[in-house]
Amino acid sequence: QVQLVESGGGLVQAGGSLRLSCAVSGRTFSRYVMGWFRQAPGKEREFVAAIGLSGGSTYYADSGKGRFTISRDNTKNTVYLQMNSLKAEDTAVYYCAADPYAGVVPPTRPEDYEYWGQGTQVTVSS
Repeated sequence: QVQLVESGGGLVQAGGSLRLSCAVSGRTFSRYVMGWFRQAPGKEREFVAAIGLSGGSTYYADSGKGRFTISRDNTKNTVYLQMNSLKAEDTAVYYCAADPYAGVVPPTRPEDYEYWGQGTQVTVSS
């Protein structure tokens, strides 16, 4: 069983930064592609960023390109999302997800991920 626990959310002013962390239980973290998604009230869950097994490949939604950075530390079983220049429209619950995906390009659809965290609230005040 894989468990994911997010942390680092909170209230920040527009233009500020937050760093989300997602700690993953288990000894096979390096075998999972990791993704970050978010869901705002009344909206569908949407892709934010994903990272491959070794961390060498990263992918971003257009909304976060140039502002967000996903990274992972396979020695700490943790994936991170550094968010800079935050905007009010970034307000959402942020979820991390894991999947034992063996392909080259990490998936970007929520339905392609097997394991999910409980989410952490990010609120950006304008």
